[in-house]
Amino acid sequence: MTIPTMPLLGQGTWRMGEDAACRSAEVRALQLGIDLGMTLIDTAEMYGDAESVVGEAIAGRRDEVFLVSKVLPSNASRQGTLRAADQSLAKLGTDCMDLYLLHWEGSHPLEDTFAAFQDLQQQGKIRAYGVSNFDVTAMRAACATPGGDGVVANQILYNLTRRGPEPEIIPECSAAGVTVMAYSPLEQARMDFGGVLASIARRHDRTPAQIAIAWTLRLPGIVSIPKATHEDHVRENAAAAAIELTEQDLDELDTTFPVRGPRLEYL
Repeated sequence: MTIPTMPLLGQGTWRMGEDAACRSAEVRALQLGIDLGMTLIDTAEMYGDAESVVGEAIAGRRDEVFLVSKVLPSNASRQGTLRAADQSLAKLGTDCMDLYLLHWEGSHPLEDTFAAFQDLQQQGKIRAYGVSNFDVTAMRAACATPGGDGVVANQILYNLTRRGPEPEIIPECSAAGVTVMAYSPLEQARMDFGGVLASIARRHDRTPAQIAIAWTLRLPGIVSIPKATHEDHVRENAAAAAIELTEQDLDELDTTFPVRGPRLEYL
């Protein structure tokens, strides 16, 4: 089965679908993102009704989108994974996901989860599979598990204020040819957008948020999936892909946001 190339910049959907009054705006935001080239859409069965919001947004244009969803660890037995995938596909309104992830480590054996992923591949229901929130120890164990050689992505919390993955897990993924998917690249809008971020943004005639997103894309093998539900934020996020940070920019960001803290964190 041919696996399509994963776009570098995509769209997150956590907490979409929670408020019926916001649904039409969320659908429009995702559709605008697709129009602007953010064709990777990331969702999960854990995200409430987000999968059905995505399904509505991509109706009639499934072929334009790189679609990602996740199975909960509690559902990740061999048969449970197959059932969860079918439920996600129904909500998404499609017969195939481009990438299917185990949301985090759980009690079911990884060998069983990977066997289910391979079953789904053979059935044409997923094109590729991976993991999420795996630290370096879990990643090494996954790669050593039967079926682990098929893992193509590890989705982790990674942004300027959460640089713990840099010393170990990012190099580990890079060496294994595993793409890192950076979620919450703006720390769910809690990042301090003043100071050096604002200064660099002025030099580029961009916004601090765009600089923060561009920073996550500075290394090969990393994609970024910011979430936006307002069309102006969607446009802002999409434009970040064109920013090329200078060595001066990166040095200033390294000084202000040093590598520290836990190796891997979660939101």
